[in-house]
Amino acid sequence: MRKLKNSELDRLSVEDFKDTKKTRLIIVLDNIRSLNNIGSVFRTSDAFLIEKIYLCGITATPPHKDIHKTALGSTETVAWEHATQTLDVVEKLQAENVKVLSIEQAENATMLDEFTPEADTTYALVFGNEVKGVAQNVVSASDMVIEIPQFGTKHSLNISVSAGVVIWDVFSKMKALS
Repeated sequence: MRKLKNSELDRLSVEDFKDTKKTRLIIVLDNIRSLNNIGSVFRTSDAFLIEKIYLCGITATPPHKDIHKTALGSTETVAWEHATQTLDVVEKLQAENVKVLSIEQAENATMLDEFTPEADTTYALVFGNEVKGVAQNVVSASDMVIEIPQFGTKHSLNISVSAGVVIWDVFSKMKALS
């Protein structure tokens, strides 16, 4: 087996990316404080053709050197918008018939491995602050709460890791529906 060269990866240009049909997934970042985490979510969102990222509250916005360091240019491809209040974004998306899923540990949460997306549905995945998680008012307003099953002693994942796990899982399930 031979590793592929960068020139063999069939990467989209920025223009082609913007014209490509996107996955019916929106990411909402609720008061993320780490610029590296923000950049990592941009990069993951680029990889899976995410429609848009909402950067809410204290979540920093591009351009910023620490976001750029991990985003590697994906802030130029993935559509994004800043909003002061996460709850306002949730309510706006729900008014547009987007199903909002908070990624959190909560009562009556659906385990990620048990979640089955519906065909022809757009989902917004809300990821929360590194310490406090998704704000309770956002969890309460969400259509569903998804929990990542964890079996070790910590029951805690870095937000960029959580985003990678959940986005890949939901993306692959949605792709299987189409």
